[in-house]
Amino acid sequence: MSSNENGSRPAAPVEEIQRDWSELTLRVRQLETEQGALEQENKMLRSLVERVVEHRQKSHGELVNLLATLVSRLPMNDIGVIVARLVEHNQHVNEVCASLVKGKIEDNLMQPAVLKQLDKAKRDLAEAFKPQVEQLIKLEAPFEMEMLQSLLAKPDNFFTPAFSRANRGFVKGQVPRERIVREFGEEALIFFKDVTTDVKFNPRPKPEEIMLTFLPNLAELLQQNPSAVSAKRAELQALHQRVVQSRENAAVAREQKNAFLRLSFFLELLHYYENQSTESPDVVFAQRLPPLIEQLVITGERDTLDEKLIAAAEAMLTHVISPDHRNAIINNIGKPGGLGRTLRYSLAFRTEKLSDIDPLTIECVKHLIPPGQTPSVPSLVTVLRLFNEHMQKSCIRVIATCDRLRKEDADKLAKDVAKELGLKEVLEHLSVQSTISPDKERELAWGHIKDLIGSRAAPNDIVLAIRKRMHGRYEVDEVKQSWIVLTETDPMIFVRVFCLLPYLPDGQTDPLARHIMESYANRLTHEKYAETYAKVIQALKNLFKVKADSPALVNFITLMKWAAPESASKIAHDIGMSAV
Repeated sequence: MSSNENGSRPAAPVEEIQRDWSELTLRVRQLETEQGALEQENKMLRSLVERVVEHRQKSHGELVNLLATLVSRLPMNDIGVIVARLVEHNQHVNEVCASLVKGKIEDNLMQPAVLKQLDKAKRDLAEAFKPQVEQLIKLEAPFEMEMLQSLLAKPDNFFTPAFSRANRGFVKGQVPRERIVREFGEEALIFFKDVTTDVKFNPRPKPEEIMLTFLPNLAELLQQNPSAVSAKRAELQALHQRVVQSRENAAVAREQKNAFLRLSFFLELLHYYENQSTESPDVVFAQRLPPLIEQLVITGERDTLDEKLIAAAEAMLTHVISPDHRNAIINNIGKPGGLGRTLRYSLAFRTEKLSDIDPLTIECVKHLIPPGQTPSVPSLVTVLRLFNEHMQKSCIRVIATCDRLRKEDADKLAKDVAKELGLKEVLEHLSVQSTISPDKERELAWGHIKDLIGSRAAPNDIVLAIRKRMHGRYEVDEVKQSWIVLTETDPMIFVRVFCLLPYLPDGQTDPLARHIMESYANRLTHEKYAETYAKVIQALKNLFKVKADSPALVNFITLMKWAAPESASKIAHDIGMSAV
């Protein structure tokens, strides 16, 4: 229909076209001019945006460098983790800036990785606690069903005073007075004992804070008072049965307790992530969550740990975002000792890879070998099987040198444990150690390191060999021998090894590094080693003349200042550097 109408319209007269042509041409030229101006303006705006983004990248890079410089003044144990986070953040900023320049920015890219991880943790926790609520309802735990169901819509109800009293009642086998009055009336109080009111300590408690327990002769009291709660007698007996069942040492009670512990863990963690500005992490991760993990794994039914329960606890700990917070939970487990302390080491050593001389490894072996007692091989094997293979080897080597046993007994115990665990490498090492004298062993080990230095091996390889020797046998004689081996060669080898010594391959700080470097610094500036000092100073002077900001020179002086400030000042003065 529209086509017919268009076709039936008469053509415009030639005079009208000629009259409007000049105006139409003028408007087209005006639009073309405006289009060119807009294109030029867009180019200028794009240039400005690119310059702003470039300036942002450079300024952020400078900010990261300044922060890294400030971080370097912190304790060495904290530097690696913080620098890694700074580098990761800087990389994310560069990605965002590059996407802005290319015009391919996405909404989710603007959100930092930490916030993405936090949002994911909240979603996972919001889904994780719901099955525990359903489990408690299914097992007929002595909670009010409406109270449990309210958590599905409002998880924060778990932290209300009423729910806190209900939680305390579940753990202790008690019920709130307000619940009994609400459900059964005042006449039902004759069947309960008030465990809150105390003439001396709490003579007038608030009515809503009073907790009750069923009297032991409930059946007799029901017979003696047939008129009391006659309409709800069955419900009262059912509540009593649920309370008694939750306190028994049975499978149902254990399932209820496990579901309650998991529910408490997930809701505590979710509440912290939702209210980080007001909640203290020390309270949450050092006081509230460790007992939940400990009670979940240690059932009291056996004197050994169940690996399945440990795996379940590890799965729960994966919801904790920060490694520091996870370590806080683990480190606060088993404070009184016993099986809880074993659980602490098991959770830590399933992921950690510590050396023989790490304090935590030595502390673990001392826990497994009490004073004046020689543990059986099966008991040690049962615990060590829970660790990763690296920590099994480290613990066995510590057992072989444990001062709580005679040398022969410690060596035999370590070999038997290594044999049971199938660690042939450790067993062969212990066998070789028992046949070779300590002096001969030291000579062979440091002879190998001399060969590495003589063959011009990379400084990283030399440091790795020295660290392996030190971690296996850290003694005064070993430190002295390492000093002799390093100072008998090119002084720059000593400088480079000194700079690499503190840093482990994973970026963390070697716990032995500071003590060894302090010993090196004191020996270097001692008059006994004046000749060695002169060689090192000359090498550093040459390096300073060629490039005053050489990384090797700056790192050497910085680490020397960290280990021995007085020695660092003397060396910097003799080189000609500014005071440090």
